[in-house]
Amino acid sequence: MLHFTPDSLLSIAMLALCGVLVCVFEFVNGFHDTANAVATVIYTRSLRPAMAVVLSGIMNFFGVLAGGLSVAYALVELLPPDALSPPDGAPAVPMLLALFGTALAWNLFTWRAGIPNSSSHCVIGAIVGVAIADSFLHGRHLGDGVDWQQVTKVLEALAFSPVLGLIGAGLLYGLMRAVVKDPALYQPPPKGDAPPRGWVRWLLVDTCSAVSFSHGSNDGQKSIGLIMLTVVGLWPALYALKPQQAHRLPLPVEHAIQMQQILDQYDHDGLRADALAAAARLRAQSESAAGQRVDAPAPLPNGADQTSKNAPADSQMEVIGTQGTAQQQAVLGGAADMSPVVQRGDVFQVVAGLKKVTHQAAVPAPAKATAKALQAELKPVVEFAPWWVRLLSAACLSLGTMIGYQRIVRTLGEKIGRTHLTPAQGASAELVGAGLILTAGYTGLPVSATHIVTAGIAGSMLGSGSGVQRGMVGRIVLAWLATLPVTIILAALLFYVLSL
Repeated sequence: MLHFTPDSLLSIAMLALCGVLVCVFEFVNGFHDTANAVATVIYTRSLRPAMAVVLSGIMNFFGVLAGGLSVAYALVELLPPDALSPPDGAPAVPMLLALFGTALAWNLFTWRAGIPNSSSHCVIGAIVGVAIADSFLHGRHLGDGVDWQQVTKVLEALAFSPVLGLIGAGLLYGLMRAVVKDPALYQPPPKGDAPPRGWVRWLLVDTCSAVSFSHGSNDGQKSIGLIMLTVVGLWPALYALKPQQAHRLPLPVEHAIQMQQILDQYDHDGLRADALAAAARLRAQSESAAGQRVDAPAPLPNGADQTSKNAPADSQMEVIGTQGTAQQQAVLGGAADMSPVVQRGDVFQVVAGLKKVTHQAAVPAPAKATAKALQAELKPVVEFAPWWVRLLSAACLSLGTMIGYQRIVRTLGEKIGRTHLTPAQGASAELVGAGLILTAGYTGLPVSATHIVTAGIAGSMLGSGSGVQRGMVGRIVLAWLATLPVTIILAALLFYVLSL
């Protein structure tokens, strides 16, 4: 059995392997999902395959650079907080190996079968599997070790976005049919190499570019978050905290007290002890830096509010009165000088605890508002990505885009509908798909470009009255349904074995 220890050659080698695996995964994501963008322009002969994939690769590249980080950390936050600090051997290295190995294996399997399956689906399933296995290893209840509310939010986006793609593409095709009378839009690709007429051709080129850009803006973020876990493990002194935001730590003493008091009063699940200990260390560091010791105020009578006079005027953070426990007080004074690695782990623990507070119905609204404000203050310190990580993700995705597209292009062009794909059907699916993916990317929801565009093509086929091939659609749906349970089980087993 493998045993990972801090700074050991095995741990460093495994982290380097994880770095390679996440780059390979993003490369495979490129050629697995590229067909969603290039199928229409290739199948209608609007562009030659080589030109189409180069265009798609370039647009994916710029999409990654233009995208934010909300999707990246929406996925990362599915993991238990103790797995997000730089690895001490357990559980970060086994976690990364289980994640990348599982997602990569299932991606390659479905690509080999010519089934347009979702890379996002693979990653999310693997993350949930790791979180479940981590709960068992630490003797936690599944409700404590897995953030099911975040999982539900992510799965709802994955489930509803294809339905919106199906309906939206069908409606847009019907509208296009009613308004645009050019027959070139509604005819299958002609025999030979002749492209469609001018404006129809450039419409498809534009929709291909839009889907490629939106795919990069959403899917690229997913790998950025995973790359950062590896980067922090390899160079914790440099990347445990964001250099431009490190000044936020130590926290103002008043904010550190608020944080500790809210967790003490309202965070009552299985992670409470970890979050409280982390909060106590951050508070001790704040007090040490300020050269003072501020005792927690006594509980306020009748639940009255007391606002710290030093809290920022724009947030008006509430001080929730409660005495610290003996366990917390024992930690104070012992963590005044913390390394960036320890601080990173503590910030993730506290953020997870504050997040749970905001999700509890019994917590008063002022306390929830304070918890959210403290989360917003802490998150920028640990949720970031250097420019070169963005470039690395963009390069891997765009290079992968330029190969391996043929299998799935044929599936999308010929095997979903009972008739061959027409320009109007392809344009409808891609326009709706690009809009949904871009919207999700900038609102922090990880969606599947594959699911949306494939459902959009099916919707446009239904909208045109041509219908769909039940056999192929059944295979696609079966792969979609199997992805989550298969990747959850594989990742959980692999993580469990590597962590023993």
